[in-house]
Amino acid sequence: MTLQDDIQIYPKRRLLYIVIGLVFMLFIGRLYQLQLIYREEYGKKSEENSIRTIPKEPVRGYMYDRTGRLVVDNRPAFTVTIMPFEFDKRNIEYLSTLLALEPGFIRDRLKKGEAYSRFAPVKIKRDIDFRTLSAIEENRDKLPGVDYQIEYKRSYTTKANASHILGYAKEISENQLRTMSDEYAQGDVIGSSGLEAQYEKVLRGRKGAEFSTVNVRGQVIGSFDNGKNDIPSMAGSDLHLSMDFGVQALAESLMAGRSGSVVAIDPADGGIIAMVSKPDYDLDLFSGVISPELWRSLNGDPTHPLYNRATLSRFPPGSTFKMILALAALENHVVTAAWRVTCGGSFRLGNKVFHDLHVHGSVNMVEAIQKSCNVYFYQLMLKVGLDNWSEMGRQFGFGQLTGIDINEENPGLLPSTEFMNRRYGPRGWTRGFLPSLGIGQGELGVTPLQMAIYAMMLANEGRYHQPHTVRTSMDKERNAVDTLRYRSRTANLAKNSWTVVREGMRRAVMESGGTGGLARVKEIEVAGKTGTAQNPHGKDHAWFIGFAPFDRPRIAIAVLVENVGYGGSYAAPIAGQCIELYLYGRLIRNDRPTPQPKIASQPEEIRAPASPVHASREEVGQQ
Repeated sequence: MTLQDDIQIYPKRRLLYIVIGLVFMLFIGRLYQLQLIYREEYGKKSEENSIRTIPKEPVRGYMYDRTGRLVVDNRPAFTVTIMPFEFDKRNIEYLSTLLALEPGFIRDRLKKGEAYSRFAPVKIKRDIDFRTLSAIEENRDKLPGVDYQIEYKRSYTTKANASHILGYAKEISENQLRTMSDEYAQGDVIGSSGLEAQYEKVLRGRKGAEFSTVNVRGQVIGSFDNGKNDIPSMAGSDLHLSMDFGVQALAESLMAGRSGSVVAIDPADGGIIAMVSKPDYDLDLFSGVISPELWRSLNGDPTHPLYNRATLSRFPPGSTFKMILALAALENHVVTAAWRVTCGGSFRLGNKVFHDLHVHGSVNMVEAIQKSCNVYFYQLMLKVGLDNWSEMGRQFGFGQLTGIDINEENPGLLPSTEFMNRRYGPRGWTRGFLPSLGIGQGELGVTPLQMAIYAMMLANEGRYHQPHTVRTSMDKERNAVDTLRYRSRTANLAKNSWTVVREGMRRAVMESGGTGGLARVKEIEVAGKTGTAQNPHGKDHAWFIGFAPFDRPRIAIAVLVENVGYGGSYAAPIAGQCIELYLYGRLIRNDRPTPQPKIASQPEEIRAPASPVHASREEVGQQ
């Protein structure tokens, strides 16, 4: 090689050395970056690849009734899972056959799970039967990455459904995942209705975690650090309810085959003793996986079993609302309790005639409540006026939410002058609208829960307690009982006003000529009021509200039976039996009839649909 050749090669060699040096410096820089600058971030990722975290679901809190009876339990259930890192997607078709699932469903679940973590198990199918579990075990070698977890599903231990109160839990939706805290992950179960939803944070408990060491193929080698770092799950808090599931079961059986509601409440604190909404549904159907067919069936059912009539429905209360008008008259000194009206069976206002079912003759206020004389209250409403009547209704909570702890209710509708002007215009309504409101018809709308609270306040002479179903919760982590606190207030009316309306209610049940005799309980004074509310779409709705014992009330109750007829014939007997069971602990009266939902035909003018100029028909005696 000549000198000239050496001179030509040297620049090329130097360039090569420079390139090699730059590459080497680049590697050094990258190594420095990985080892020092990003050490913490990539260290965690490396640890994730070598340590697998298996979440441990907590046991959901139990529920007990006021007698200490366990009403909501848990039982083990098996859930199939897939570890995306280990699973061969060519096995999806085979797995779908074993699980009776669509392959597309499994692919979709895996895709969503992998977006979260390739090393976290994805829940594919809940509550599998023993046959499916056996098939999974027999085919483990063909299905790497497929496993199962033991979870818990709700179990119900009494004859009562109480479906609208207890509610149900179901798998969390994608929308909920986006809005909920990091404590939730795909496949978790979350309270969806009733107490399960309202007390989700209390019932759910805290997740745990089990750490396992895995190799580069994702296969488990053993527990990490002998389980010293495992986090135990913490069971959810137990709820102790105010409800009596004996009364709940009886009320549900008495309402079987009917539509309506029963709400019983403890006057001492506002605790719900029983709350029935019929038709209802079996919560056992919701304790595992809710099939689309079941959900469509319940949603499409014309009887609306998912609808909570106790808190969401809105019905005119009929004659049960007459005590509001009586109290408004007494408190505003419009009349005294001695004021008398002669009832001839109807009342004329201008060219309109408002009817009564019977000729009651001369009656005072107590007698008018006892006998449910419409004519008396037609005339009293004209004297009291709309706003005085509406203001008294507001003191009892009508037209407002009650704040009950199941988080679904309707405020109802309590008309006022402002409302009527807004609906009809200042000149679009007249005094002719008032008589119907005076007997609980017209635009007025209430819920059975509001009526039970109304009965409670009459029992307590104005003392109101916020209705609730949960008394205490037992925190297992702190081993402490938490007593929940609720609002109370008093409607400060004159003692004599309470005496008058309560005496009318006592006579309505306990004395001849009263309309609620079928609510009597042996050796206990019961006070109550019946109502028959007109229904423009069919037969009338039967109402009863009341409380017992009269002197020291322990239970207040409201009963609504839709489309059957008289409150004294259909609602009062149901209330009487619920009161009897609660106070005696058993049913002791054998002569109380259980009428079928059928009523005798009535004159056409009485059967006319509810309107501002038509009265409701009211029951008298045992009709």
